[in-house]
Parts: sequence; C-alpha cells; structure tokens
Amino acid sequence: MEKIAFLGLGRMGLPMARRLAAAGHPLTVWNRSPGRADGLTENRTEDRSEDRPGGVTVAATPAEAVRGADVVVTMLSDPAAVAEVAGRCAAQLAPSALWIDMSSIGPRATAELRDRLPDGVALVDAPVIGSVGPAATGDLVVFAGGEDADVDRAQPVLERLGRVRRCGGPGSGAALKVVVIGAIVASVTALGEVVAVADELGVPREQVREVLSVGPLAGVVARAFSTESDFPVRLAAKDLALAGGGPVLRAAREVLLADPSIAERDLSAVVPAPRAAAV
Repeated sequence: MEKIAFLGLGRMGLPMARRLAAAGHPLTVWNRSPGRADGLTENRTEDRSEDRPGGVTVAATPAEAVRGADVVVTMLSDPAAVAEVAGRCAAQLAPSALWIDMSSIGPRATAELRDRLPDGVALVDAPVIGSVGPAATGDLVVFAGGEDADVDRAQPVLERLGRVRRCGGPGSGAALKVVVIGAIVASVTALGEVVAVADELGVPREQVREVLSVGPLAGVVARAFSTESDFPVRLAAKDLALAGGGPVLRAAREVLLADPSIAERDLSAVVPAPRAAAV
C-alpha cells in the first residue's frame, strides 16, 4: 500500500485517519494541536484474519509528515490553513507524490494550492459531505475533481472514506461542494426562522415538523433537527462565504454570525430552542 501522510486531525480528520490506519496503510499524521493522534497507533486492519498493525507515525511538523509520502491527504479548516500548511511542506514532497485535499476551500483556493505544488506533484480536490458519524463509518460522500489518472490513483484511498462521485476536471469537486453546502446551510438557516415564526403564531412545533417532513423539505427538516451531526456553525458560515452568491446566502451567513455563543455548536443550533411552558 502507498505510504500516506494525513494532515489535520480535527473533528473530521481524526476518524478519517483512523479508517486509513485500520485498513493497513503506512500512515504518518500531523496536527497543529498535539495529542490528537492518541489511540491511532493501536489500529489494526479491517480484515481481522490478518491481524497486523496499521503502522502510524506521529510527525512534529507538516514537512516531517510528508517526507517520503506517496500520498498526502489534507483535512483542514479553511483556505488560510491549507495555504499555510502547504507553504511549510511543499518543498519536501516527492516528485511523484499525490496531494488529496479534502478540506472545504472552494475552487479558487484549490487552484492556488495547485500553483504552490512542485512540478510532478498531482492534486485531487476531494471535499466531503457528511459529519463525524459518517466519517467514522466510511459513509461520507466524496466529490472528487482532477485529471482522470490522478483520480484513478486517489480512488482506493477515497473509497475507504466514503462513496466517491467523480465531478470532472481539476477544481470541479471543490466547486460542487460549495454549491451543495451552500444550499444545505442556507436552507437549514431559513427553516430555523420559519420555526421561530411558527412559535410566534402558536403553531405547535411538532405539527410543523410532521407536516414539513413528508414534503419536499424532508431532508432539510431532518438535518435541522438532527441530534447526531457535528458541523460547527462557524464552519457553515465559512462555507457560505466561499459560495459568495446573492442576498439570500449573504443574509443566511449574517444570521449564523449574529450569535457568537453558537459558533462551536452544530448547525442545528440555528433552530431556536422551544420556549419554556408558562407557569
């Protein structure tokens, strides 16, 4: 198996790296905050009959992590983080390395990352749809963009993490992710406002949820009332900024940023809490 460097062990990155380690890939990991790799070194292959360790090394720097790696996977928070990490390690990449960026950074930052990489290093943009639970079970949806040969090479790694949808040439995965997440975040934010209107009008919340759940908004309702997802509001606002768009997306972003107390909570926090019963 190809040697993988995995950079970024946050909410999503850690369970994704754990899946690659469990599959037996030689894995070197790095994270800005130390200690996130605890437990990864005990992973074993998914085929328990082999019962062999999926060797994991923890690197002190991004440059140390990518040195000698065949494949580099990044799962970082935003365009600035990806650019900063690339600046610290690009010079150490092997000439035939493949960089798979699974962060949500949009097509412009993806193109800038491509320009930072040395000649001979290929890039596949492969952002994902899904939260921490699907990341742990390998049920993410992966939007892969890049040259066909590069996506072919990335496919075995990506399939360990989720269902791969090939989107087209370089930057196409990053572009589709921006479109899809913009629709999801804006819709959930709008639904939160609709629920507040229902509260004002005295319409029982469960009645609203029941009626909307059997119509075209069923998926949005399920996401808005989810108790299992873990997609922080601050990252949802970041993704809307990447989308740009017109007044609707800008207004949704303003709503997300208006209450700093929910910044680290899941997107479902935009649905107002039920009012306390009168006494």
